[in-house]
Amino acid sequence: MNSKTLFLAGYARLPQGMAAKTVFESMTITVEIEPKYGVILSADCTLITELGRSFIGTLLRGYSLNDGIDVIIEAIEDSYRGKATSALIAALRDLEHQYQNAKRK
Repeated sequence: MNSKTLFLAGYARLPQGMAAKTVFESMTITVEIEPKYGVILSADCTLITELGRSFIGTLLRGYSLNDGIDVIIEAIEDSYRGKATSALIAALRDLEHQYQNAKRK
């Protein structure tokens, strides 16, 4: 990886009954990372409200994917109270998988 930043996306199914399910088929978390250290520079997701997207973006910023996602999952479980918790975690797991694949290339 020689680029200045790397853009990655992780996907997961949204649970039934979520407002976002009427607009999106899946939860998507996208991140821009610094590739050498895996630090998340910015993040976004497909939560329906701007506040929700901003909250998750702020929460993820600064974490290093090189350290794994357990600490990030713990931060979400500690501070996010919504129906999308499991979808956010599943999308993070997929994001970590995408990151590991990108590192191997």
